[in-house]
Amino acid sequence: MFSNARLDGSKRDRTRAVIVETALRSFRERGYDATTIRHIAAEAGVSVGTTNYHFASKNELVQEFYLEVQHAHRDAAAPRLARTRDLGERLAAVFHTGLDQLTPTHEHAPEFLTAAVSPRSSINPLSPESNAALAIVEELFREAVTGADHKLPADIAAALPSALVLAHLLLAMYWVYDDSPGQVRTRRLLDKGLGLLALALPLARLPLLRRPLRELLDLIAEARA
Repeated sequence: MFSNARLDGSKRDRTRAVIVETALRSFRERGYDATTIRHIAAEAGVSVGTTNYHFASKNELVQEFYLEVQHAHRDAAAPRLARTRDLGERLAAVFHTGLDQLTPTHEHAPEFLTAAVSPRSSINPLSPESNAALAIVEELFREAVTGADHKLPADIAAALPSALVLAHLLLAMYWVYDDSPGQVRTRRLLDKGLGLLALALPLARLPLLRRPLRELLDLIAEARA
């Protein structure tokens, strides 16, 4: 009996994995609108009922897509972080590798944005359902800050990653609308923003500016809550 239960569990896991793989491929190739549960089931070779057993809605599969993108983001950022201790270079590595993972989906990105823009949408990047994917991004920024050589006050360094996640999301939104070749305008905006941040962050050591900067970071954290 135990052996049969284990085999049944293994079969369920394999079926679930095939559904996820099929859905992610469809999201990349066809976009959000053209990807339906019926289409996913047909390509995966399973029934609609089986697909719904594993995933109650298409948006649950979008969360799997988010996770895939952020796992690839983490894998791409890791070697670049290992090469430098400079804070600016480490932040640039996280931001740029994040955009790199989005690039293949730019054609269909407006569809995902339209579906996600409602505060009630389960695929809104700030929704509770998106926490797992967003946590990967925040951990990357935290690693970028904690592994860097800098003289930031401890409280500023601790609060910075959460603010950078919001900056990452805003940059991604700008990227969706960027129709320049290779979204070069987004890259240019990012590099200029990082240059300004490199000039501004050392000022956090000045007592006169440390408090308002900390209050700003707290305000950003509250906006994310």
